[in-house]
Amino acid sequence: MHLDRSTGLTVGRLGAAAATCVALLSAVGCSSDAGTGLRVSDAAPAPTEITGRNGDDSNKARDAQSHPSVPEPAVLARAKVNISDGDTVGVGMPISVTFSQPVPVGERKAVESWLRVHTSSGTTGAWSWVKDRNLPDGQRVDFRPDTTYWKPGTEITVRRGSQGLIHFTIGRSLVATVDTKTDMMTVDTGGKKSRIPITAGRPGLDTWNGTMVVMDKQPKVFMNSRTVGLGDAYHGYYYWAVHLTTSGTYVHQNPHADTAAGHSNVTHGCVGLATTTAQGFYDQVMVGDVIKVTGANKDTVAPGNGYGDWNVPWKQWLERSAAGPTATA
Repeated sequence: MHLDRSTGLTVGRLGAAAATCVALLSAVGCSSDAGTGLRVSDAAPAPTEITGRNGDDSNKARDAQSHPSVPEPAVLARAKVNISDGDTVGVGMPISVTFSQPVPVGERKAVESWLRVHTSSGTTGAWSWVKDRNLPDGQRVDFRPDTTYWKPGTEITVRRGSQGLIHFTIGRSLVATVDTKTDMMTVDTGGKKSRIPITAGRPGLDTWNGTMVVMDKQPKVFMNSRTVGLGDAYHGYYYWAVHLTTSGTYVHQNPHADTAAGHSNVTHGCVGLATTTAQGFYDQVMVGDVIKVTGANKDTVAPGNGYGDWNVPWKQWLERSAAGPTATA
């Protein structure tokens, strides 16, 4: 599916995973998967290159701590982070750092050692090397907490060696669970729950299973089924689009959901919302919120297809970490 987002507005300053490749992302929209689509966007920003507030008093004590015993890897000079200074993001957002070239296995521990994460909650977490859908292995490393999402209200500082730092905040908790068997989505916002009828991917074009994280959202996107080999199935704008995967999965308004939501699955892989509910959900959601899909006849979304980090058990997450778990207090 071709998505022309040049007419939309990016909400928040976080782009897609590995947005260094933003001009050549495979996009699906309402297709269950595709590798041929092209997403053209001049609205989605590139990941942040840290320049930060090195003189903040709150960080002087941490700055005074001894540096790692290994030299600072040169690759950090051009590394980019997916979160901008001052952002507020949802509880599911991992810290994702991408590099201009693959980092050799033997140098990854040094890279992790120089990427410092400090949190107000003292969360235990770890870096892990994620195979991004659009990048070679070794070109992306993500940090996430161990067993649960970030605690709402947590203040986080990320330091990229001597290159600078960023500060961001975790907002309120929102976790939406899509049940493709009952065609209902349960939205849990800080313990307050609501239910929204949905329609998911039809048989053969099923929606990805698993936990996804909101990458960005657009008031409207242009979708063209020809770019993913689906002929003339659709060609036009869809509204209130919440972006979940690099391959193009969205939660968005779909006219067919006006009759199918809550009853049957009729989409090409996205989660469709009726005209009466789509904007309300869109307005609730922020970048970093968690969307979980259950019951679909499809594989679990890969860690590097957007932010699928939470689909990896902690033990396996650590297997891709060179430095291991660390406390962030």
